[in-house]
Amino acid sequence: MRLRLGAKFTLILSLVFICGILASWVAFSSLLQEHAEREMTARASALIETMNSVRHYTTTQINPLLQDELAASPEFISETVPAYSAREVFEQLRTHPEYAEFFYKEASDNPTNPRDLADSFEGALLAQFREQPDQTLLSGFTQRGGVEVYYNARPLRVSAESCLSCHSSPETAPESLLTTYGLDSGFGWNVGDTIAAQIIYVPAAEVIGNAQSWVTLTMVVVIVIFAVVLLLMNFLLRRMVIKPIEKIATTARKISEDVNWTPDAADVVTVGKMAERSDEIGETAQVFAKMTREVYDREQKLKQEVRRLEIQIDHAKREREVKQITETDYFQQLQSKAKNMRDQQETKSLQEGDLRPNEG
Repeated sequence: MRLRLGAKFTLILSLVFICGILASWVAFSSLLQEHAEREMTARASALIETMNSVRHYTTTQINPLLQDELAASPEFISETVPAYSAREVFEQLRTHPEYAEFFYKEASDNPTNPRDLADSFEGALLAQFREQPDQTLLSGFTQRGGVEVYYNARPLRVSAESCLSCHSSPETAPESLLTTYGLDSGFGWNVGDTIAAQIIYVPAAEVIGNAQSWVTLTMVVVIVIFAVVLLLMNFLLRRMVIKPIEKIATTARKISEDVNWTPDAADVVTVGKMAERSDEIGETAQVFAKMTREVYDREQKLKQEVRRLEIQIDHAKREREVKQITETDYFQQLQSKAKNMRDQQETKSLQEGDLRPNEG
């Protein structure tokens, strides 16, 4: 299928538009997905820092105040445990609609409180923190309760001797702790041990939804910009390139079909005006205008030569025809008869001339 130049430009620009949109979609999807994840990581990190502040407050402010009561109380006072305080504060935060789907857990494979026991996924995170002591952050997507979630995890290490008063061994632990939680777990800790993974779970739908919203908004803007640029380029190409070329082609076709054209014809003059341009189209128009005048001059010379040859041909033809006539027997006989008649006439005239004096 043969396409005109304008259709080819439109097709090429359309392909560029489509490829640009697809490439932009892939690039922006990836970038905005990463941006959304970084935003959620920053948000989760802020929440973890908040929980660590609660833990620190519990350790430095609450524990000293309740230390005597804890020693005398038959029941363990859970509010003195930093992990318990942090979990309760976060549960209170979840009453806010914006954080209702968030979840906080200090997952441990050796917890005092059974609700902090790590599942298989959390155990793998905890093992990775232990194997890589320099690793301070793990994040990504996982399934929790059949729902995809985005997690942000940090290692939780024993940083002070005060923690060992309850968790070094059952013998040193308060009786109320043993009565409440038993002596099977939550012991054997040492300073520097990674005992848990602090994890914030965020619904993945929020992360993905934020990214998709940004991608959609961004792509609408990109598509509009691409469309405007495409239409503008198509308009400018048609006006500045395609139409001048079509005008030159149309003029060339008219010249080839019209034997009576002249360099002063309107179409030729229009093309000549294009020669004033300083770009490639102007150069083409200059060459075309020069070519048309040269063709016209050659054609005029050719016509003159043809006329001269026609005259020569007519003269030669007449001579040939005359020769053909004069060389016929009939013409020779006529010439002979005419000569005889002229000779007889001359003889008669001479005889008459000789007789006239005698008569006088």
